[in-house]
Amino acid sequence: MHQAKAWFRPFARIGYAARGLIYTVIGFFAATAAIGSGETMGSRDALDRLLESGFGIAVAYILVLGLACYALWRTIQSVFDTDDHGTDAKGIAVRGGLITSAIAYSTLAFYTASRIRGTSSDSESGGGIADAIAGFVGTGIVSTIIAACLAGAAIAHVIKAVREKYADHIEADATKMKVIHPIAKTGLIARGAVFAILAFLVALQAWRGGGTGEDVGSEQALDFVQSLPAGSLLLAAMGIGLLAFAAYSFTQALYRRINVEDA
Repeated sequence: MHQAKAWFRPFARIGYAARGLIYTVIGFFAATAAIGSGETMGSRDALDRLLESGFGIAVAYILVLGLACYALWRTIQSVFDTDDHGTDAKGIAVRGGLITSAIAYSTLAFYTASRIRGTSSDSESGGGIADAIAGFVGTGIVSTIIAACLAGAAIAHVIKAVREKYADHIEADATKMKVIHPIAKTGLIARGAVFAILAFLVALQAWRGGGTGEDVGSEQALDFVQSLPAGSLLLAAMGIGLLAFAAYSFTQALYRRINVEDA
């Protein structure tokens, strides 16, 4: 039975590599924007830039596969608790975050597929789940919940980096881990910083009586960093950090323990 499920391992690794590719583009353009020769962008912008490359159509099919696999792997992690997070409050929160990640990367996979078909548009699906819920309970409540979840994700990333919890799921010898540790810590803290900024922006939007935060993403977080005093230096540091997160994703593609036998 275990061998029957082992076929999924390479697809999960492709998923981590796809995430790494997207963050490579986001981090690179954030770093170059800091010196005035690039622009900040979010996940969809990064996908667009990849699809506009010389290998656009080939990259598109690879990304659809990779993003779909990553979304499926996140779902398996959450539903079957392959990393033993448990069923206490902390474990449920982590597994809820995994499902949220699965939904986000599924959306990116569908977006990439729509680009292949030539059916995507800037307007996209006009509303979404958050806006639908907001119609019943109010945008303020929804925005507050989203902000709280983003803040929780930010804290979780920093704790994961500081306590080296990521190492529990990586199968690499001590020599490789000496290289992986600084990359993983830098990348996780940088991504945690992005989540923290997003939490602040969504909370600010709620306080001002705006929408549900669906239009707030990585690009807006990086733009906010750039607007701060010494913003160019901060943005450059953030870009380097996100490149480190991309490298961490590629490391997971190579060495991450894929516990499909627990599913």
